[in-house]
Amino acid sequence: MVAVTSNSAVVTLPSDTQILITREFDAPKHLVFRAWTTPELIKRWWSGDRGEVTLAEVDLRVGGTWRYVMTVDCGDLPPFETAFHGEFHEIVPNERIVSTEVFEGMPDAHAVDTITFTEQDGRTTLTILVQHESKEHRDGHVESGMEAGMQESMNHLEEVARSLR
Repeated sequence: MVAVTSNSAVVTLPSDTQILITREFDAPKHLVFRAWTTPELIKRWWSGDRGEVTLAEVDLRVGGTWRYVMTVDCGDLPPFETAFHGEFHEIVPNERIVSTEVFEGMPDAHAVDTITFTEQDGRTTLTILVQHESKEHRDGHVESGMEAGMQESMNHLEEVARSLR
């Protein structure tokens, strides 16, 4: 899949326990939100270029859960499976999602994600504030290589959202 992107995500560290990701998309927020929350669409973008999403489950309601599983292809290493899950705490359709995020390989290092979708002139700014419980967990998240994979995923997310027009 060839990515057509508006720009790259900007990653900052506003505090010792936070990661802030901001990315603009050439698509209206209702389409970005739909691509973010619809299992069959998540399967098209979430893994970036790193493998294949084999499971995307979303129970989009407060108290509902989500879980994504992907097979990671590392080239010279055998493929392996990785998974993330969480619970929705707040949902404002097309505007905001607050949920937990747990990497199943490090279940004690969970975070709370606040995701906002804002639109101006048909373009959406997606903002993700990841709140960790400790600096060590935040640093582990950053040092995991998440930024490169996230950039790929965001590029594919834009492709998917644009394809929904």
